[in-house]
Amino acid sequence: MKRVALLVQYDGSHFSGWQRQKNATTVQEILEKAILKISNYTVNTFAAGRTDAGVHASGQVVHFDIDCVIPGNSYSDVLNTLLPPTIRILESVEVKKSWHACYSAIYRHYRYVINNSKFTNLFINNWSWHRYQKSLDEVLMFNASQKMQGENDFFAFQKSGSNRTNSITKIKNIDVKRVEDLILIDIKATGFLYGMVRLIVGQLVLVGEKKISPEIFTDRWVNKKKNDVKESAPAKGLCFVNAVYEENVFKKINNNDFFPVFLIKGFS
Repeated sequence: MKRVALLVQYDGSHFSGWQRQKNATTVQEILEKAILKISNYTVNTFAAGRTDAGVHASGQVVHFDIDCVIPGNSYSDVLNTLLPPTIRILESVEVKKSWHACYSAIYRHYRYVINNSKFTNLFINNWSWHRYQKSLDEVLMFNASQKMQGENDFFAFQKSGSNRTNSITKIKNIDVKRVEDLILIDIKATGFLYGMVRLIVGQLVLVGEKKISPEIFTDRWVNKKKNDVKESAPAKGLCFVNAVYEENVFKKINNNDFFPVFLIKGFS
C-alpha cells in the first residue's frame, strides 16, 4: 500500500464542489471513478481544502492510499487520459504514509478576482465577478482588510450550515491590489470557514464602493454582527490557488503554472 499525492486543477463551473454528494456531480466523485477505472481499486481521496459549487482550483492538493503497480509519478499522465478537460492532474508523486493533504498543510491560499471594468470580458468571465457599477477604491479595501490578519474569531464571515465547533482561524496574510481593471484579493490562512472568503469579499466591495466605512467593516466581524453581513460574492470569482507544506512534494510546478501571467498581468 502506498500513498500518492496529486496536484489538481479544475474549472468548478459545472461541478457541485469538491466533496462527493448524493445526486450531484463533484470533482471528488469524478476523480475517484477515474482511479477505480485504471486500478480496479476503490479509494477515498482527501483534499487540502473543500471548494463549494462553482469555485475553481488552480492547485488543489489531494492524496489517496492504493495497492497498485502504477508508479506514483505516472498517475498524472494516466488519469488525464480519462478525466474530462475541466479536471487536469498537473503532477503526481508518491509520499510518506505520514503525509496528509489536509493535515500536513501549513496554510491555504485563495484568490478572488473582480473585473471592475465597465465591460464584460469573455475570456475571464467564468473566473471573475464583473462588478462594474462603481470604480472600486482598492486602497480603502486593502486598509480595511489588514486588521483581520492574525488569529481571530470570524463568526460573522461564516455561512450557516457549518459543522465546525468554533469560528476561530488564523489569517497569515491578506492582500488587495489592482492590476488595470482587475481587483485581486488574496487570502492565506491556516483554515477557512464555510463561505468565509466570499463573505469577506462581499463586504470589502461595499467598502470599495464607499457604501460602508472601513470602521463599519471591522465592527461587523470584530463584534460578530453576522446579521449585518448579507452580501456574498458569487462563486465563480473564487479560486483555491494552492496549499503550502513544510516540504514541497511537487517539484515540476511553479507559481505561474497556477495563475498564468498572460491571464492576470502583474501576478508573481
